[in-house]
Amino acid sequence: MNDVIHDAALNVLMLCDPAEKCAATRALQCSWTQARLQAAAGPDCVDPIIEPGRPRRPVLVDGRDVPNRGIGSREGHAALLHAIAHIEFNAINLALDCVHRFRSMPTAFHRDWLQVAAEEAHHFGLVRDRLQALGFDYGDFPAHNGLWLMACRTAHDLLARMALVPRVLEARGLDATPPIMARLRSIGDERSVAVLEVILRDEIGHVAIGDRWFRLLCAQRGLEPEATYLALIDSFGAPRPHPPLHREARRAAGFSDAELDALSGGR
Repeated sequence: MNDVIHDAALNVLMLCDPAEKCAATRALQCSWTQARLQAAAGPDCVDPIIEPGRPRRPVLVDGRDVPNRGIGSREGHAALLHAIAHIEFNAINLALDCVHRFRSMPTAFHRDWLQVAAEEAHHFGLVRDRLQALGFDYGDFPAHNGLWLMACRTAHDLLARMALVPRVLEARGLDATPPIMARLRSIGDERSVAVLEVILRDEIGHVAIGDRWFRLLCAQRGLEPEATYLALIDSFGAPRPHPPLHREARRAAGFSDAELDALSGGR
């Protein structure tokens, strides 16, 4: 493995097999903590990676074309878990892309996103285990590519990336997870509920990391962060959250009450 963390992260990002990618992500973080890899300051890579490493399946479709199955059937139960697994797999790639791409950032930035990548790999493994316990596997259901499309659209600007991936798309998961846990609890799947408790705890930290770097970048550019955030949502056509918001989780991740009021009540 190359001794420059950016190149090493790209190598792992381009791995297609999910198990291999997860193992390599954990090894990458281990090599970093043991100082066998180092950051090398340089210009950011602005060209998006259109096709990151991912398996041949799942088939990727428009988000509107992903079937909405009821959780009461075994297939519907598995489809719900598959959707979560797909988000976690994409989140590994998103975190690795940050390490590979934004080379002008300090060492602490790369440390943060390597931690996120390793935790997302752990989450993917936990959800995949639950999916396999139902007799299914990752790739058995169609999925959408919304997360990675936003990564491509924000490849040229770290400020936009931090605003629109952690603070918009991943923060939506903070709102969605408690209702999903309630649905799983209603059918007696307490093991999956326990997995989602782990994911929710860690995802608050991931959104907080994005929030911290977003606010730092705003300060460096002389921008008011909360107005800038709303302006970026509008300029990129990013989805606003669907109330009710998980206000406690979002506060813990760095959102202010004024910001939450604006997101809850529209413009």
